[in-house]
Amino acid sequence: MHILCVKHKEGDFVLTFECTKFQKRWDKGCHLLSENTLTSTYSASEDVDVVHIHSDVTDNEDILLCDPTQKAFFFEQTDYSVWIEFADDVTDAAFIGNRAEDCEHFSYKAHRKVLMGFLNYENEIGRADFPIAYTKDGVQKRFTFSYDVLSTKLDYHHDWKIILQDIEQEYRMLSLDYLRKTYHGISEGDGESFDLIWWNIFHGLQEEFIRSCKNIIDRPRHRLRAISSYKRADQIRRFTTTLEQQFSEHKHEESHLYYVEEQHTTHNTIENRFLKHTLQMIQKRYSALAKRVLELNISDPEKERIKTTADTLQFLVRNPFFRTIGKFEGLKQESLILQRDVNYSKVYRTSAILRKSFNLNDGLYRMETKDIATLYEIWCFIQVEKVVKELFHEQDIDVTTDHQNRMEMHSLFTYDLGKGEHSRIVFKNGDITLAELVYNPKHTEHENDRMGIAHFESPTVPQKPDIVLQLTKDDLERGMNLTYLFDAKYRIEQDRKGRDVPPDDAINQMHRYRDAIYYSTPQNGLKKEVLGGYILFPGQMTETDHFRRSVDEVNIGAFPLRPGAEQHEMLRDFIAELMRKNAVEIVEQVIPQRGLYYTSEPTQSIQPKNILIGLVRAEDKYIDDYREHRAKEYVIEKVPSQNLLNARYLLPMVVGKIDGYYQIKGVKLSDEEDKHIVLRLGDYISLGPDWVNIYKDMRPNEIITLSDVYKLYQH
Repeated sequence: MHILCVKHKEGDFVLTFECTKFQKRWDKGCHLLSENTLTSTYSASEDVDVVHIHSDVTDNEDILLCDPTQKAFFFEQTDYSVWIEFADDVTDAAFIGNRAEDCEHFSYKAHRKVLMGFLNYENEIGRADFPIAYTKDGVQKRFTFSYDVLSTKLDYHHDWKIILQDIEQEYRMLSLDYLRKTYHGISEGDGESFDLIWWNIFHGLQEEFIRSCKNIIDRPRHRLRAISSYKRADQIRRFTTTLEQQFSEHKHEESHLYYVEEQHTTHNTIENRFLKHTLQMIQKRYSALAKRVLELNISDPEKERIKTTADTLQFLVRNPFFRTIGKFEGLKQESLILQRDVNYSKVYRTSAILRKSFNLNDGLYRMETKDIATLYEIWCFIQVEKVVKELFHEQDIDVTTDHQNRMEMHSLFTYDLGKGEHSRIVFKNGDITLAELVYNPKHTEHENDRMGIAHFESPTVPQKPDIVLQLTKDDLERGMNLTYLFDAKYRIEQDRKGRDVPPDDAINQMHRYRDAIYYSTPQNGLKKEVLGGYILFPGQMTETDHFRRSVDEVNIGAFPLRPGAEQHEMLRDFIAELMRKNAVEIVEQVIPQRGLYYTSEPTQSIQPKNILIGLVRAEDKYIDDYREHRAKEYVIEKVPSQNLLNARYLLPMVVGKIDGYYQIKGVKLSDEEDKHIVLRLGDYISLGPDWVNIYKDMRPNEIITLSDVYKLYQH
């Protein structure tokens, strides 16, 4: 189906887009959204005529350039065939996008004067350019046609912006990406916040940036440049064949001048011009901000550090190296040196990061973002966090959040949200853990897996649900964790009645998660299964829909989640119910797997002796770490008679008192001459809010069961 035709006003070419599944995509978008939201703005680099050419699509109506109400033709996950028919006086043509793989999808047939290829924007939505270059009458010409690529599941003009804003509010720069097919218009941030963000970011980057600048100045990249001149024969260093012929004709004319082209080394490259420009901009801004910061009540060492940095930047700017470096006029093409050279890439990355204070709205600047499926997953994690926090607040529970969240550099320019323990959010009331939320953990059988959650096991293959929510309940068993899994799926299907449902494979995956992931405590034989698994998807549902009812029936189902308060209520009500109920109510309502059963009675199974008693004296250097529950290691100076291989946990007697125990992550011998054993400690597990003295009842280096620990603590 021909959907769009672009005719060059001077007759250079006719650009045609074809899509066999356009009507299907359009109908799906109208069903999930509305026809009024499926609009696009079209623009071109020069005057063209843009005409709809298929009556089934447009009734042959013309579209207006730069009109935001025009019908959209380009959607995610849709194949488009493209061909450009050129005039006879065009000799060459090519698609010139930023991505090499996109250019490989196009080929020029010189004998037919046709450039042909295909496009698929996958899960990338936003503004897209279709750029071509061609030669006419020996003159190189360029043309770019621009349009919006829309989602059929979310309102591009409304929902998309809310998702970006929510993510940027929580994690600055996380939504950004590099070398994507689409982009978005942004504007610079305003006021003090932008300056503060810039200052704090550069604080962490300045050492690396200054070191890279010094390295470049010491060993700069260069290029060869041809310089033409006229010289006498005695001034010519090297005679080419042409010069030898000329000399044979004029060898008797001493004053004859010969035209000479010589290669000279120059440092005036685009990379060095970029370095000069970046260094000048950073130095100017740092100096201006430093004057304001130095007026604040800061320490003398900090003042000295700021002054030293300001002086160093000024010294670099004034380096004689930059006298021969010209003015930077922008990156007209991709530079491999800026991407791959260790020092130039650091300067480039610093420059990109320092521009992060922006607003994700229409502006003069272009910024590429992650694909919508990835952003939707992150956004769902943020929404679950907000729901849990709001529900605690509504219950008048004073909750503090311990954020382990951090972004990790994914590539040269972009960040990803840390996974597993790097994204853990712990909700606490004082020292009591009430809930825990983790993004994208990987559950394996390996205890030292840094991507996992403490006490989680997957005896078979790794499992990676998007979001894990653990609620702590004390009524059935002290510190019992009830675990619920969520998977964010940016996919919507319809059942026979046309209702929105999650994909079948996603539901099947939640069954696998629940079956494969176990929560194990130090009590051998006590394994509490994951209680439920749920799909979060951008569809629309009611309380009576099948996969909402299945949540209550078998604890496997789905919840709709998209921007808009009404779309959060179903998930919010469900989590509120989980937080309200005690463990006895929840466990008694869960349908167990075949061959297993849940009970509200305490487990009477035989427990292993796997908790080692340690001693922390008042004079030990790590005493404060143990008192504040942040200890990382325990040293055993005398090898105990007990088998340490059986020890999975450490119960430290801090000056004879206990209030919790640590997971043992590993055992090693010290590197010191006087060998002793060092235990690497993991998560701290609280027994209660009070310290209990047990020194008279137990001795160090004994290994006991968890029941023994609780008896000691409750004694």
